[in-house]
Amino acid sequence: MKFSSDERIDTYHNWQQSQKIPINTGFFVEDLRKVEVAPWDHKGGLGAFINLDGTGGTNDAYVCEIPPGKQLKPQRHLYEEMVFILDGHGATSVWQKNGRKHTFEWHPGSLFAIPLNACYQHFNGQGNASVRYFAVTNAPFMMNLFHSLDFIFDNDFAFADRFLPEDEEYFSGKGQLWGRKMSVNFVPNTRDIQLYEWKERGAGGKHVNFDLAGNVMGAHISEFPVGRYKKAHRHGPGAHVTILTGQGYSLLWPERGESIRVDWKPGSVVVPPNQWFHQHFNSGAEPSRYLALRWNSWRYRFVALSDEKPVDVSVKEGGAQIEYEDEDRKIHETFEAALAKVNAPCRMGPMVPWCGQKDPEHARI
Repeated sequence: MKFSSDERIDTYHNWQQSQKIPINTGFFVEDLRKVEVAPWDHKGGLGAFINLDGTGGTNDAYVCEIPPGKQLKPQRHLYEEMVFILDGHGATSVWQKNGRKHTFEWHPGSLFAIPLNACYQHFNGQGNASVRYFAVTNAPFMMNLFHSLDFIFDNDFAFADRFLPEDEEYFSGKGQLWGRKMSVNFVPNTRDIQLYEWKERGAGGKHVNFDLAGNVMGAHISEFPVGRYKKAHRHGPGAHVTILTGQGYSLLWPERGESIRVDWKPGSVVVPPNQWFHQHFNSGAEPSRYLALRWNSWRYRFVALSDEKPVDVSVKEGGAQIEYEDEDRKIHETFEAALAKVNAPCRMGPMVPWCGQKDPEHARI
């Protein structure tokens, strides 16, 4: 192997630049449905990359649009990909080389994963409207690990342990459930799937945690009621928190650092940086529900990226969560002020020691 200079090579960055589509950066995207897209020859549709700071370059995301009545090019790649449908109705076919095709239909709110290195193709089932979806992948990790695009895109190895074409119910959406944990490959509707109580995380919240297509990447859905907010916590990079329902905001801050606030609505996405504390607040008139597309499924251990600690255990006990009684009092005061603007009641009650109390010595953040 010969080189013309001592420049360090970033295989993912070089590939991304060659795609010639917009690249969105920063902490936050206000509305994925309105992100500007451009023709993307690799996919055969239109697209834009979403490379938010909180990924730390470990994973990425993109928005893709399929014109009315069209389909994307068949694809196959040696990186994991999770797909969330933002707008439109259509179908996806998935197959192994020389194997039967599985075809399933989807609509806004559907979630599924592409089995690793399987062949697949997306179709727009509408003749009068575009389809738009949001995908999170571990392409940066895989491309830079092997630094061979031929190996990533032209590898015919079949991962039969992840996807058997003979499995008639692979994309049926039935799945298997263990408490709040589910192994599933297709979620028909993330907005109405049943969730399960998770008392340790606070706010009367509910939750379900997905193992998708045998990936090391995973996903979860959380929901919390009107007038409530969840406990602050921290974890590794790359969790794409995608808002499904409700209105509110999130605070993000490094340990002993200043906080950043992002206000969100359905279609927003925020990625907390590695080991930054973050906290989600429902300041609207309906329950808030979000989908997090991230590293580390509950099924497969993959912790090389960070020192993961339990997100429902207090930092005082070796976990990654700040209990309500230990949070900065200004956090709750800011929440009450946000609710007052929309004439909504605070329903934190006895969960927060100073709920409903005023302290003029504390300035609002």
